[in-house]
Amino acid sequence: MIRVVLPAHLKNLARVSGELRLEVTGSVTQRLVLDVLEAQYPMLRGTIRDRQSGNRRAFVRFFACEEDLSNESPDAPLPDRVVKGEEPLLIVGAMAGG
Repeated sequence: MIRVVLPAHLKNLARVSGELRLEVTGSVTQRLVLDVLEAQYPMLRGTIRDRQSGNRRAFVRFFACEEDLSNESPDAPLPDRVVKGEEPLLIVGAMAGG
């Protein structure tokens, strides 16, 4: 099981509370986790990554095991602690301002 934490506005959109648990098989990558997430919660399609390109939205960041994974390849394997379910994949709305 992969644990995923969404920001509050996406939890509201998906009508969930707390942490999500996703069954992901194969090599666990950002792309695969997001594919499973969007399949189970289709209302999230286009909110985390662009529907056409599949690229991460500008103000969305990914963190796991105290590392910023936002600029990693979507096909790079996630850290072992995430794969084992020991740590969650955090999907965070970035802050901007002046």
